[in-house]
Amino acid sequence: MIANYKVITLCGSTKFKDEFMKAQKELTLKGNIVISVGLFGHAGDSEVWENMDEGTLTKTKEMLDDMHKRKIDMADEIFVINPGGYIGKSTKSEIEYAKEHGKIVNYLEE
Repeated sequence: MIANYKVITLCGSTKFKDEFMKAQKELTLKGNIVISVGLFGHAGDSEVWENMDEGTLTKTKEMLDDMHKRKIDMADEIFVINPGGYIGKSTKSEIEYAKEHGKIVNYLEE
């Protein structure tokens, strides 16, 4: 069987780890290929940042932001994890990027 699976990239603050995991599971079970974040820097993956000097920290964050834009490039659409309507600066720029590149944008909460 060859199916035409839609590719969806999850976007949102990494402080919403539980919501990311839930959305990933639900969207996958609906027959989508889901691309998520590589780590949850604001929800428990603090060891990632612990021993980094400021310069390395900045470079790493820039790399992760750029990497996420590449994930958006690979997707048909993005799904924004926004409990309580929360959309931070990085997520806002990802939404704008997705729209500029003709991607469909859906939200956990309208």
